[in-house]
Amino acid sequence: MKTRITELLGIQHPIIQGGMHYVGFAELAAAVSNAGGLGIITGLTQKTASDLAGEIARCRDLTDKPFGVNLTFLPTVSAPDYPAYIDAIIEGGIKIVETAGRNPQEHLPRLKQAGVKIIHKCTSVRHALKAESIGCDAVSVDGFECGGHPGEDDVPNMILLPRAAEALTIPFVASGGMADARSLVAALAMGADGMNMGTRFIATQEAPVHEKVKQAIVAATELDTRLVMRPLRNTERVLNNTAVERLLRKEQTLGDALKFEDIMEEVAGVYPRIMLEGDMDAGAWSCGMVAGLIHDVPTCKELIDRIMAETETLIRKRLECMLAETAIA
Repeated sequence: MKTRITELLGIQHPIIQGGMHYVGFAELAAAVSNAGGLGIITGLTQKTASDLAGEIARCRDLTDKPFGVNLTFLPTVSAPDYPAYIDAIIEGGIKIVETAGRNPQEHLPRLKQAGVKIIHKCTSVRHALKAESIGCDAVSVDGFECGGHPGEDDVPNMILLPRAAEALTIPFVASGGMADARSLVAALAMGADGMNMGTRFIATQEAPVHEKVKQAIVAATELDTRLVMRPLRNTERVLNNTAVERLLRKEQTLGDALKFEDIMEEVAGVYPRIMLEGDMDAGAWSCGMVAGLIHDVPTCKELIDRIMAETETLIRKRLECMLAETAIA
């Protein structure tokens, strides 16, 4: 399948693996890229720029296909050494970067000068238009359904994607609620050029996370996620567990007096314990509502091959047949 996003990124299928904390390691990125999608290494999961350089090199040993790096710009006082991470990206020969979080404008000149294509994650049309205006090559439009940070507007993809198609001239991919061929066909129908999958790729064989994490996603329904940190305007969609329930009780009890320090136990530094050790109640971890559509743990190749085969069937048979029946009638 050819879309503007496959042409821009030089990939076979319009499927991108989102950057996910303590999930986007070389094994997963390479598996997605080898299957014809675009794998993404999560930059800030690597503790230092030197570690990121090593992870990029490790991924190069596993695939000769394009892959990218996610770089999230955090609203923190003691920010990571972003110039050093960008050095590692450029010196590692990376040509695709997924940016997220705060406005990446100050870092774009170096990346663009090195020939890097930038895909910025956005949760609103206004942010997507801003990304376009500062020179991003594409955007990932995240609907309210997404795992992680859905923004504060609460607009689902059935509205957000057509609005993005009306407003943008650069390519964009749909993110949030994406799991299968139905997701891809729907996204294309609403004007997107492909899709970005996060939660779905956690439940794959190559995802280097604990088996308990994968099984938790398979067992979950579309009703099992919660929104946390909304009072702090840093809303995150997470899978419900005892730590999340405790966090939500704190939010309710403290109300407007809530501070980040009050919930640090549930959200700070919990990802290694959950993703690597399988301590499922250690804290809050990002998971999309799409968990309700995830019923197995295939390889990345099995998943992507299945999506593309079923996409063709949906377009050529189901949808085309509907048109043919209408014409006959």
